Amino acid sequence: EKKLKESTGLISAIFEHVEAGIVLIDSATHTIVNANRMAVEMCGATKEALIGKICHKYICPAAAGDCPLTDCGQSIDKAEQVLLTTDGREIPVLKTAVPVRIAERDYLLESFIDMTERKRLESQLLQAQKMEAIGTLAGGIAHDFNNILMGIQGIASLMMLDFDPSQPQYERLKLIEDQVKRGADLTKQLLGFARGGRYEVKPTNINEIIEKSSSMFGRTRKEIAVHRKYEKDIWTLEVDQGQMEQVFLNLYVNAWQAMPGGGSIYLETQNVVLEEHDHLPGLNRPGRYVKVSVSDTGMGMDEKTRERIFDPFFTTKGIGRGTGLGLAMVYGIIKGHGGVIHVYSEPGHGTTFHIHLPASEKSVVKEKTVSGAILKGTETILLVDDEKMVLEVSKEILESLGYRVFAAGSGQEAIGVYMEKKGRIDLVILDMIMPGMSGGETFDRLREIHPGIAVLLSSGYSVNGQAQEILDRGCRGFLQKPFTTEILSKKIRETLNV
Repeated sequence: EKKLKESTGLISAIFEHVEAGIVLIDSATHTIVNANRMAVEMCGATKEALIGKICHKYICPAAAGDCPLTDCGQSIDKAEQVLLTTDGREIPVLKTAVPVRIAERDYLLESFIDMTERKRLESQLLQAQKMEAIGTLAGGIAHDFNNILMGIQGIASLMMLDFDPSQPQYERLKLIEDQVKRGADLTKQLLGFARGGRYEVKPTNINEIIEKSSSMFGRTRKEIAVHRKYEKDIWTLEVDQGQMEQVFLNLYVNAWQAMPGGGSIYLETQNVVLEEHDHLPGLNRPGRYVKVSVSDTGMGMDEKTRERIFDPFFTTKGIGRGTGLGLAMVYGIIKGHGGVIHVYSEPGHGTTFHIHLPASEKSVVKEKTVSGAILKGTETILLVDDEKMVLEVSKEILESLGYRVFAAGSGQEAIGVYMEKKGRIDLVILDMIMPGMSGGETFDRLREIHPGIAVLLSSGYSVNGQAQEILDRGCRGFLQKPFTTEILSKKIRETLNV
């Protein structure tokens, strides 16, 4: 009798304290006979309120009046179902149910585990995979579009050399150049969304970027009050400064559009240290981070809008009033810098974006003033590009700058030309994405022939993983397409003077 009592006590303790909801259901009446602590908590009712109630009220709301488990003695093992709480909420659960016979009576023993957190993590994973897939597509489109723009830019640049700036034809060509720049700005947004789409990363004081961008925004939106709270000794970030300005300007514009009658934007920076136990979705690496918060007093967002806010081409502004790329670009840029962005918002209570970016040990680089003059030279250049239009136009521009140029339409051809004329070639301008032998493979082959070779990498992609790897292997510089004659001339002199 003592052992029986001890055994009963042990079973009762396990029943009450196991981290899963357990209920015992009378098969004949479909009523709940017993329920443990976890089942009571999940249903949001007292134990007394549960016992005696029809199980369909909570356990299987979709199966009310027709239960194959109790009626036919079936069992289920780890099936995803829904638990209904007393306040009408649906909780996803993983349920196991088996028929049991106790004291000559049939019962159903059901256990269920709350799947809410697992479902949330699965949703986050699916969202991340979707964003990465769209980012890859966006990067490819931007690359091809930049090559087209490069051809238009190059032809316009060549034609401008034939006209005096005072002539009307020159002004028309400048308009073409301006339109190319607008197209390039759009591809910057696409590349910003594409994962890892960074251009020029350097140690930066983020307070300075926020001050500059918010001051510029504030001058054009007098109805918006901007409040700033900076961490005094903010840690250094390694970021693309131009892209960070785009991030904040997009967040300011988003806030302004949520406050049609005016309002306030609050900006705050903080140094934060994330420990192993700190749970921040998207970040699984502890360490030092800079946290930037952008809050507004606008109309806020509902949950449905919040879930899609970073989706490309999603906009709440209506047809023709927005591209839906702004916040998608923000998401891509932050992710490309190894950070995360989260949004908190409720209808009528404004919106807050929290950004976490990994801190750096490097010192901040001060900007140098760059001259706008076209720089010429007399060296010999090997130009490599698989796009015929880009190759021909770039060759002509280089020759107009005084350089002697050998052109190659593929990596294999470039190797052949360099082997034949390597004693005369001072610089190689190399396209990164080419069929057959890629830019990276061509660079490695050229380095085998001449370890000290000067190579300037060029691409319609930005400085992402592949380009950065080539730069880390000894490539001297990067040239983003489409480029103007001024930018090309300066990059060549910088590369040759290293």
